[in-house]
Amino acid sequence: MTSPHVAPKPARPAPDGVPDRPTYRDSLRRLQAAQKSAQGAPIYSRFVNRPLGRRLAAVAHVLGMTPNQVTASSAVATGAAVVAVAVLPSAWWKGLLVAALLVLGYALDAADGQLARLRGGGSLAGEWLDHVVDAAKTASLHLAVAVGAYRTFDALAEGWLLVPLVFSAVASTWFFTIILNDHLRRLAGTRDVQATVSAGEARQHSALRSLASAPVDYGVLCVVFVLLGWPLLFTWAYGLLALAFAAITAASMVAWFRQVDALGKTRKPPAPASPGAPA
Repeated sequence: MTSPHVAPKPARPAPDGVPDRPTYRDSLRRLQAAQKSAQGAPIYSRFVNRPLGRRLAAVAHVLGMTPNQVTASSAVATGAAVVAVAVLPSAWWKGLLVAALLVLGYALDAADGQLARLRGGGSLAGEWLDHVVDAAKTASLHLAVAVGAYRTFDALAEGWLLVPLVFSAVASTWFFTIILNDHLRRLAGTRDVQATVSAGEARQHSALRSLASAPVDYGVLCVVFVLLGWPLLFTWAYGLLALAFAAITAASMVAWFRQVDALGKTRKPPAPASPGAPA
């Protein structure tokens, strides 16, 4: 979807009357004018994943792909990484392979929504598919860490296996709550509370907020997997990330509960039915 201030170039007909394919440069220009607000977005997602996803969306647009096909490509890349974490032997190249697949899968996850906007808007089925893939990877990646660590980390204390199991539970709860928050705000007819911050305040604090939310940034988790070939480094980095994720989740749950409670108190009650109206 293009910006209302930037009119898209009309397709020039080819000699045989068939419109030309969109160019990469034109697709990228249109995407740059149709971006979501970066306010509050975590640091990796904001400065790395969205720009990378924008370029992949432009490539997909040139190739004539649909957003659902891009979502499926994201699922394949991430699924391959999950399998690799669980079954491949511990080696220096394992972390590089897994991290590369996860980064690609996450970038494609950003590209499907951008491609949908470029094509004029998404669909309910596309949103459903995107959320299902996200829910599956949120839980399965950490479970794969537990399986892979049990199989390949020889010097690992068995108690550490609780870390990825707890991480999976916390991350799944975090993801579900974000989706639920968005659903409740839609029902209440309000925007996200972050969207109400004034433009000046957003410019002042959005970069700091992005940095502070790094532990819950899926992209940061993807990068941590570079250390997978060095078990000691990985277990420490992954464990510290899990601890920070849990702390931010706990604090966020309190804030989100208060916001939803406030939405319920300000929501207008339904108008009473007129006499004689069917129940």
